[in-house]
Amino acid sequence: MNFDFSDDQKSLKDEARKFLTDKAGAKVTRTVLNDAAISYDKALWKSVAEMGWLGAAIPEEHGGLGLGRLELCVLAEELGRAVAPIPFSSTVYFFAEALMLAGSDAQKAAHLPKVASGETIGCFALSEGPGAPTAASIQAKFDGSTLNGVKIPVTDGDVAGWAVVVAKEGSGVSLVLVDLNQAGVTRETLKTLDPTRGHAKLEFKNAKAERLGAAGQGWELSEAVLDRAAVLLAFEQVGGSQACLEMATDYAKNRYAFSRQIGSFQAIKHKLADMYVAIEVARSNAYYGAWALSTEAAELPFAAAAARAAGSDAYYLCAKENIQTHGGMGFTWEVDCHLFYRRAKLLALQAGGPAAWKEKLVKRLEQRNAA
Repeated sequence: MNFDFSDDQKSLKDEARKFLTDKAGAKVTRTVLNDAAISYDKALWKSVAEMGWLGAAIPEEHGGLGLGRLELCVLAEELGRAVAPIPFSSTVYFFAEALMLAGSDAQKAAHLPKVASGETIGCFALSEGPGAPTAASIQAKFDGSTLNGVKIPVTDGDVAGWAVVVAKEGSGVSLVLVDLNQAGVTRETLKTLDPTRGHAKLEFKNAKAERLGAAGQGWELSEAVLDRAAVLLAFEQVGGSQACLEMATDYAKNRYAFSRQIGSFQAIKHKLADMYVAIEVARSNAYYGAWALSTEAAELPFAAAAARAAGSDAYYLCAKENIQTHGGMGFTWEVDCHLFYRRAKLLALQAGGPAAWKEKLVKRLEQRNAA
């Protein structure tokens, strides 16, 4: 079994890296970080839309490129490497995936072309406060035409125009599609460790909404969306981890102490070796997830959980050790290490923390073995 990307996918990766090196990077991320009035870079968002990245996995009949999930994985890794300050994951991994998974023909025709063009920013609203949400804990209510309740935190909920919301409908749970620019919706921007990826509290009071998918199947659909997003987020985490390793290695080669490169000291060697091993474990699991996602294999729930857990662990380790390798400078505002640390901490919590995904993996394996 060959898990490697094809030559065309590798070419796409090279072009994406060149594009993001020119259009994104630490300078663009810092521009968003330094301005509390904005939470994403509009110029980069427009450029990414013009490149067709937002519609990479969206079928051509709905305005996308129809390339598939493997190409989306390639782009995700490069966006993670660049710490790109745009609502790509919320719109593409969650909102568009939910529409493609559960939307009617009319809903797909109405929304997917606008996602592909960059006109619509979307988000996925599941959490309702501390703790991992469950089907029994959901409090937001949908009565067939209106939505009431509170969702917090919602990634990119401060800038999104539309949301897919997980809500109670009768005794079951459904997914509902909500226009966030209506009178029944209020937003409150939240402060997080990484202001370059905005978060908000969304409150719905008799907001007009429509069901996405069948009534009562919302929790199963929500889990399916999370599994798909977990694989793509894992690639962002691998990209960020690799960037941290390269930063730390470059610094260790060029920083001298006691007339020696600091990279010649055993303590630094061990840090870099640990980072490399963690990345290779995360990359292997991400590739396994990519295969399962692109082939719609029955193993996707297991591969997604493993990729998510390994990616979160690797990115946190690499971001932390990158700071340690830079020594006292690594803690300063002027050095870019903190951009990756902020993103590593935030990505580890988006779509559920690593502990929750490890528990999912164990439960899924236990259920499979018991069957």
